[in-house]
Amino acid sequence: MDHAFSPAPLQEETWSKAARDGRDRRDRRRDTEMRKNHQSVKTLASRGFSLIELLVVVAVILIISAIAIPNFIRSKMRANEAAAVANLRNITTAETVYSTTYGIGYTTNLTKLGGTTVIVDQNNAGLIDSVLASGIKTGYTFTYTILSTDPSGHVLAFACTADPVVPGQSGDRHFYADQSATIRHNETTTATATDPPI
Repeated sequence: MDHAFSPAPLQEETWSKAARDGRDRRDRRRDTEMRKNHQSVKTLASRGFSLIELLVVVAVILIISAIAIPNFIRSKMRANEAAAVANLRNITTAETVYSTTYGIGYTTNLTKLGGTTVIVDQNNAGLIDSVLASGIKTGYTFTYTILSTDPSGHVLAFACTADPVVPGQSGDRHFYADQSATIRHNETTTATATDPPI
């Protein structure tokens, strides 16, 4: 009985071969599916953005700009208003310097406060920049008015107003200053000496 027939090892070998073949087929199928998935991902990536994706991006940009642009405009108007106040302070200070330097009262117009610093005299004092002396700067128009003169024609009192070039865009408030150097404001119309100080 040494040579007895034992079917178990042959059967085991057949089963293990079938199992290996099944695993191989499964592995090949999985590899094929992975390649297809990889190719479809590559195709999506190379295809670009869809219309929906682009519309979402545009909508987000529009929402952000709808929030940011009005705030930017308000900030710019506030900066223009602050610059107008600073320019009025510069004008009143320059008028005081002009009056004490030349002893002939205040100037008859803003251009005498400007000029080049090469030749400094009572007609080209060089106390303010030429842009401000022209009457328009940082979105505001500056109007210089003589209030009173002495018998010799020397200016004793003046007023200067600052009004937005485009109300609601370059600024909201209107400003006023005179020889007292007190700056006053009005929310709706040209400021006067009766308006409240800032």
